[in-house]
Amino acid sequence: MSRDHHYDLVSKLKPGKIILPVLLGLAIVGWFIISELNTDVLSKLQFTWKSVFWIMVAWLCMIGRDLGYIIRIRILTDKHLTWRQAFRVIMLWEFTSSITPSTVGGTAIAVVFIHKEGLSVGRSTAVVLATSFLDELYFVIMLPAILLFVGKETLFITSLHGTGMGFLNQLLLFTAIGYGLILLWVLLVGYGLFFNPEGIRKLITWVFRLPLINRWHSAAVRAGDDIVESSHELRTKSLLFWGKALTATFLSWSSRYWVVNAILVAFFAINEHFLIFARQLATWIMMIISPSPGGSGFAELILSRYISDAIPADALIAGSIALAIAIIWRIISYYPYLIIGSFLVPGWIERNFIKPVKEKK
Repeated sequence: MSRDHHYDLVSKLKPGKIILPVLLGLAIVGWFIISELNTDVLSKLQFTWKSVFWIMVAWLCMIGRDLGYIIRIRILTDKHLTWRQAFRVIMLWEFTSSITPSTVGGTAIAVVFIHKEGLSVGRSTAVVLATSFLDELYFVIMLPAILLFVGKETLFITSLHGTGMGFLNQLLLFTAIGYGLILLWVLLVGYGLFFNPEGIRKLITWVFRLPLINRWHSAAVRAGDDIVESSHELRTKSLLFWGKALTATFLSWSSRYWVVNAILVAFFAINEHFLIFARQLATWIMMIISPSPGGSGFAELILSRYISDAIPADALIAGSIALAIAIIWRIISYYPYLIIGSFLVPGWIERNFIKPVKEKK
């Protein structure tokens, strides 16, 4: 991976590339606020010391989520990254994920982030691929588990929207598509990393020669090469290594899904905590197919409809309250990465690309 290719990837972080998708996401959120949020209902959200405490708990859940990511990337790099380096990589990675559609994410640029901290390109690719594999494995494991404990009808039907079946079918479709894509990715990458990397590379290369998708053939070839190169790095790792990495993954994602619970408890007496947790997980799976940056707009709409029947309020206002809760959720779980990243990115680009060029002159 050449310096020019690195710079081509990082050029996506320039202000002009960032502002437009972020404004698009904010515009979608703004439209939902204007069209669906009844401002009179906001008086139902009483801010007390209890509210402040549980909002702080929600923030702590997000810190737990980031801590899990930081611990995991140190495990995957055999602690080559210091805590400070790991924090910087995770914040930059989350920033790029926040400004790109959920179907794209920040994975390609993440290889550059890790490489610039001193790891080889091959090892950086292995770390990113292992991270992606573990993240998606979490969903592959957890969705069947929550369906077993909660049940399909309870998970997908809310009592406040229509007859239930229309909403059920809509959410089932989104979840099925998202889960199918995740499962396919886990199977392909897992088989390629641990069993037959050359075979998967040939399969991916052949598939992306087909009409309609052949425009991505060159990217597919690179992905196949990444799997082969990463396999050499990861196949020899012990079960203890993978156990630690998977535990950190569960800490990270599970912490994320307790955020909405904490926000709801800040304002209401809530009993269905596991159901709310399960619906957040299903929402995230649906966000896989969202075209907007970081799932903006899509996430607020789905989650606000999804948690409305868990709010102990009149059915006429529960939807507006749920939308307000969903917006608070995104303020805590999404926008901080935009702010932190906007401070980190300029200095990171200066240090890794502009300054080295100046020193050579």
